[in-house]
Amino acid sequence: MQTNEKELVQNLLSTPKKIAIIPHRNPDGDALGSTLGLYHVLKQLNHEVKVISPNDFPDFIAWLPGSETVEIFEKNKEKTTQFLESCELIFTLDFNALHRTGDLMAETLSKLSAPFIMIDHHQMPDDYALVTISDVNFGSTCELLYNFLSNLELNHLINKDAATCIYTGIVTDSGSFKFKKTTGNTHRVVADLIDLGVDNPMVHAELFSTNSYSRLQLLGRALENLKVLPEHKTAYTTLTQKELYEFNFQKGDSEGIVNYGLSIKGIDFAAIFIENKDEGIIKISFRSEGNFDVNEFARKHFNGGGHINAAGGKSLVSLSETVNQFVSILAEENKQ
Repeated sequence: MQTNEKELVQNLLSTPKKIAIIPHRNPDGDALGSTLGLYHVLKQLNHEVKVISPNDFPDFIAWLPGSETVEIFEKNKEKTTQFLESCELIFTLDFNALHRTGDLMAETLSKLSAPFIMIDHHQMPDDYALVTISDVNFGSTCELLYNFLSNLELNHLINKDAATCIYTGIVTDSGSFKFKKTTGNTHRVVADLIDLGVDNPMVHAELFSTNSYSRLQLLGRALENLKVLPEHKTAYTTLTQKELYEFNFQKGDSEGIVNYGLSIKGIDFAAIFIENKDEGIIKISFRSEGNFDVNEFARKHFNGGGHINAAGGKSLVSLSETVNQFVSILAEENKQ
């Protein structure tokens, strides 16, 4: 953070304000962890703070301290819009383009007069914020948030609840510390958070040991559907809307399934295509190892983006057409 940015943020936070903190649509551990982590800190500075999520979040992160205070824009548009319109400052965390909140909420946000502060680690940020804290070298927004708070000399306000939220986002976005952007600094931050009281065995149990039977059945079906293209070092799987219904799909149940394809020996690119007839799209997740840039791939071909090794996209044609398009693109680009 530049000196002028630091002074500007310190000035904005120097007196109590009405503040909204917003994650991206379909918040994951890093999005909800960072927003709630910041929420716990700002509350101690006597600000009136609300986390407003575009839509609901999955059960595997619904235990996070303060999650019961989160208001859902889609469930109560009038009330949340009124609060947003009365805010004096708005933080957006773990995304860098307003459309990531969904069309309706993005429209609401774009009309607000309050200044925005963006904290994010994705590529190619938009320019809507007064202060943009954007660094792709961080493996998670939560680690970047910890750095942001330290630069502002507010890290003494990271209590156990804030630490637990921040730790959770680091765990989820680092793949439990196995992804490339996990650095020595990541582990130093985590050590500080554990010293602040984070119950790390509990966090991991809540994140990874609370599967429902139907979720494991859904995983089994996804593995049955798995296809391998050895000539392209690629694996992909699909889930139809019918299969989601069959196994009582709940938000978050497909989380991490794409990584199973990437775990196959000799595979460095994996994808999952999930049919969503309610929204009329095919939701796509991409993962890679090494230098294959799935962010570029998603942006170029599937209206998406993200990180070099983890990205998402969408398709407006049928599931079968989307998969055929994907396979054709691999052949055309001769990915090997």
